[in-house]
Amino acid sequence: MTVLLVIAKIVIVLALGAVAVLLGGRAVTRVFRLAERTRATELPEQNGALETVAPLTYAATYLRGGEWIGYLERLAVFGALLVGFPEGIAVAMVVKSFARYPEIKASSTGAAERFIIGTFVSVLFASACALAAAWLIRLF
Repeated sequence: MTVLLVIAKIVIVLALGAVAVLLGGRAVTRVFRLAERTRATELPEQNGALETVAPLTYAATYLRGGEWIGYLERLAVFGALLVGFPEGIAVAMVVKSFARYPEIKASSTGAAERFIIGTFVSVLFASACALAAAWLIRLF
């Protein structure tokens, strides 16, 4: 394998890793907004006006550090899949769940829904990036 080929593979991994970690948060935020809009259309009208409550956005105040936890979560998922250790995803999810359990249990503010939606979107996004990186690496 030539040096150029190795460098190309490293660039692919770094680029898609950066996409997974840095842009995954934007994907999560967009899904939260979509979920809020969907919920708003499902709420009953009160006094002729639709209630405008955004529990997923409000729940962010209870789940502090979510942005940084998301970065680390996506990095762990991307890395685990890329090195062929998909069990690492389960390890990351268990650690995250145990760490967040007290906040989710004590809250009735939509924190559980935010946790579940954010985790699913984050893991799916990082997984897609890892699979794309693995596929591109195998092309060379």
